[in-house]
Amino acid sequence: MTLSPRFAAWFAARGWQPHPHQLDMLAKADAPALLLIAPTGGGKTLAGFLPTLTDLAEGGHAGLHTLYVSPLKALAADIRRNLTTPVEEMALPIRIEDRTGDTSATRKKRQRADPPHILLTTPESLALLTSYEDAPRMFAGLKRVIIDEIHALSESKRGDQLMLALSRLDAMAPGLRRVGLSATVENPAALASELARHPEPCEILHADPGPDPDIAMLVTEERPPWAGGGAKYAIPAVLREVKRHKTTLIFHNTRAQAEIFFHNLWLANDEDLPIGIHHGSLSREQRERVEGAMVAGQLRAIVCTGSLDLGIDWGDVDLVIQIGAPKNVKRLIQRIGRANHRYNAPSKALLVPANRFEIVECVAALEAARDHDLDGDPKGPGPRDVLCQHILIRACAGPFDATELYREVKTVGAYAGISRAGYDDCLDFCATGGYALRAYDKWQRLKQTNGLWHLRDPRASQRIRMNLGTIQDTDTLKVRLRGRGKPLGEVEESFAATLTQGDTFLIGGEVVRYEGLRELTVEVSRRADKQPKIATFMGTKFATSTQLSQRILRMFRQSSWPELPGHTAGWLALQRRVSKLPEADRILVETFPHDGRNHLCAYGFAGRNAQATLGLLLTQRMEEQGLHPMGFVATDYATLVWGLDLVTDPAPLFAPDALREDFERWLGGNAVMKRTFRASATIAGLIERNTPAARKTGRQATFSSDILYDTLTRYDPDHLLLRITREEALRGLVDFGRIEEMLARTAGAIDHAPLDRVTPLAAPLFLEPGRVPVQASGAQRLMEEEAARLMAAAGLD
Repeated sequence: MTLSPRFAAWFAARGWQPHPHQLDMLAKADAPALLLIAPTGGGKTLAGFLPTLTDLAEGGHAGLHTLYVSPLKALAADIRRNLTTPVEEMALPIRIEDRTGDTSATRKKRQRADPPHILLTTPESLALLTSYEDAPRMFAGLKRVIIDEIHALSESKRGDQLMLALSRLDAMAPGLRRVGLSATVENPAALASELARHPEPCEILHADPGPDPDIAMLVTEERPPWAGGGAKYAIPAVLREVKRHKTTLIFHNTRAQAEIFFHNLWLANDEDLPIGIHHGSLSREQRERVEGAMVAGQLRAIVCTGSLDLGIDWGDVDLVIQIGAPKNVKRLIQRIGRANHRYNAPSKALLVPANRFEIVECVAALEAARDHDLDGDPKGPGPRDVLCQHILIRACAGPFDATELYREVKTVGAYAGISRAGYDDCLDFCATGGYALRAYDKWQRLKQTNGLWHLRDPRASQRIRMNLGTIQDTDTLKVRLRGRGKPLGEVEESFAATLTQGDTFLIGGEVVRYEGLRELTVEVSRRADKQPKIATFMGTKFATSTQLSQRILRMFRQSSWPELPGHTAGWLALQRRVSKLPEADRILVETFPHDGRNHLCAYGFAGRNAQATLGLLLTQRMEEQGLHPMGFVATDYATLVWGLDLVTDPAPLFAPDALREDFERWLGGNAVMKRTFRASATIAGLIERNTPAARKTGRQATFSSDILYDTLTRYDPDHLLLRITREEALRGLVDFGRIEEMLARTAGAIDHAPLDRVTPLAAPLFLEPGRVPVQASGAQRLMEEEAARLMAAAGLD
């Protein structure tokens, strides 16, 4: 294809010139798979759609021509608004609609009967569409699939679900073209391999990356605190920057931190600047109001989380502020791209470290961004719980041949290496529930007739569709204003359980008073005259990436740190004088007394989850050695353990084989496994969160999954879901892979620094929240010693 006179005239009328990569996308329109990597503001979405618009401009195509898939519902709606402009201005005979969880049931039904030319949707809605009996008719004429922000989907099971859905589309629409769009990719070849229809190749098209971003650390009059994540100290400086710019996005790593910061920012907002808040726990109505105000240019700042990470075009955003260390360079670059959403104009961003150590991390992230050194871990094989769900989705659409479906699955890069035996394990699980569960009728879902597999009860399709998806949201309860019924958002069920009448908390930047729980809804009233508790919203607490941790360790090798503020450079220099700085090829272990306890501080730089797991293992090993540990706390870079006895030789505690053995024993009986099992069992279809009658509460789902887990562990320890659970736990909540990486990197080498006082680098850990007590022999010994003192004071033996 080439740019037609009609489209050339449209570009000219708007004073635009097509970018080279947009013309290249037209020239390569017939490529089976094509990955475009273009900077934010470079018109990559229009580049992806140009072949579609050109093909449809002449008319004559009946039904669905192009499917657009994005990670966010809001992004699909934004793209529909932007696509409508050229279609209307050129009077093209093209119908565009979106289909997400917010689309009405009436419109969804009509879309299946009379699909538009271009349908904008999400991975979950696409999977649902493939589950209907009439899917082959709907997708028969499909020519192209455009996947936007493909890097974001690739990082989760949603990407695996999407690629399996594409394998179904290939079977229904042979010759389908795949297009991936992304601005942030650390390994283009790996992402292209995921997009390709295996074993066919995927071509990669690189646009001009444009100028480097203008990114720096925010200079504040007040020094950052030693610990914490709120960055309250920086609010005066942040407000000054907001006043100097048109629109500022203020990113946070968690929803709770966003709520706290917004509340404090609003209290300091003496000039009543219009400032909003946006995150995934707020009600859809509130998010849409903020989005609408942003598009209209009515807000000066928006406090937000990952809900605004991706490519929505907000126009006048000219500054991004990242509160707290970004933890991941790729995420930082993605967020920076939200500012100055124009091609060949540098994005402007400021980093605000939340505490003293984060200054070091922010400087490392700035250097990585300047070096274009993006971080990312290689993907493992396709998760089998997602494959189990895919098999059930396929059964909803009608009878299928197991061998044909296996061939389809093998075309997906993540599943290209799955054996027939591994696939058959998943098929058997879907059919019977597995050895220990096959006697139960409720898990007898598939049967084979005349060589074809199909649903044993066709009515089961409704329940399967109701539980489709891979997003495992934390158990949440709706929050509404009492009497008026106005939805404000959601809080975690575990947080709601801590509330008593009269308690206050933050949601959407408002202080509300808890009035009661009614029909699984938290009822509140507005109460701005009290200090709030803080709602612990769901949302990932990111761990610092391996690559960023390695940069920090390389910084520690320097003789001085001119790139750091004087107070931080002096802090590191003092650490070097009184102890030493951690090194990449050795684990630094400091031991010292403080406040009547003996402490051990291990600097592993393995990320928060792995350091917390290390704390559990170290205290377990110390208990076995009679060292009476009392508790621990973990950060991204260290684990601090306190107890009654001094550790004189820490090397045995870190012996790799013993650590692995203790880990296996600990993991087998730990709640982490049950939590992971529950998530995988829900995705695989063993546990239903939604039923035609009602949705299960978190406690009900936990109870049933715990019973299943205990049953399988006892009677069928090699059950497929237990194997899946172990794989997921190792790379998920406990992140044992990072501990393995630490052990491999250091080869068991320990630097032991026995000291008589707290060290500069260890001191902030005493201020960290999230201290984990260890209820073991140390607590018992303290009780016995206290009892002896009391008896002695009373004159008793």
